[in-house]
Amino acid sequence: MKKHLSDKTFNLIFSVVSVAVMWLCWIVAYYVQANDYVIPSVGDTLSVLWRLLGESSFWKSFGNTLLRAVEAFAISFLLAAVCACLSALSRVFARILQPIVTVLRTVPTMAVIIIILLWTTPRIAPVIVGCLVTFPMVYAQMNAAFTGIDKNLAEVAKVYNFTPSQKVFKMYLPLMLPNVLSQAGAAFSLTLKIIVSAEVMARTYVSIGGMMQEARNYLEIPELFALTIVTIIAGALAEILLSLPVKLTDKWTKGKGGRA
Repeated sequence: MKKHLSDKTFNLIFSVVSVAVMWLCWIVAYYVQANDYVIPSVGDTLSVLWRLLGESSFWKSFGNTLLRAVEAFAISFLLAAVCACLSALSRVFARILQPIVTVLRTVPTMAVIIIILLWTTPRIAPVIVGCLVTFPMVYAQMNAAFTGIDKNLAEVAKVYNFTPSQKVFKMYLPLMLPNVLSQAGAAFSLTLKIIVSAEVMARTYVSIGGMMQEARNYLEIPELFALTIVTIIAGALAEILLSLPVKLTDKWTKGKGGRA
């Protein structure tokens, strides 16, 4: 218990120190550059951030961006789970899917946005781009989790004549969930970043990316920095919140008491 509290204390201290270092670098860069159109002051940025938090238009834009991130992440997560399960059950499917995943992982994001915009709208394009970028990463995580499962369990499944659905829901998913959920926060944070970037490229209206594009056009640099801070904080909070379900999987993998 003491060790757990000590780890939490150290993590908190290091987090505070990291924020302080970044804040100090910002201040130094501001005075070295001495140009508000390149790097705004911390005070101006926080003032604009406070103003944005009081505007309903900002919250509507933030809500739209967050909704797109949730949509893209949910679709990617479910699709990756299905594909990972099928890959675990069929080597043929895994080999067919691997080149597709490799292509999705290496395709340039900017090129994808431009192409998708020709087929869809600025509202839908960021979600599709988010799925195309997030799916390969989540699939790789799930596939690695499946690969790490004890091979002897396959023999156990044969002895007890497990059906494919029993293998998935009674063996594979309970064993892989803790590892996958522990990385879900980082995956969602990446999805949010991709969504915002795609919104900027697609000039999506009523969104954080759209607000960033407008701020850039009118050289509202403090607002651009403020919106960037909002995105960073949202991603960090998402990582914290999505790390909580990992504890709940203990009831599935180790029983109600959390013991093996």
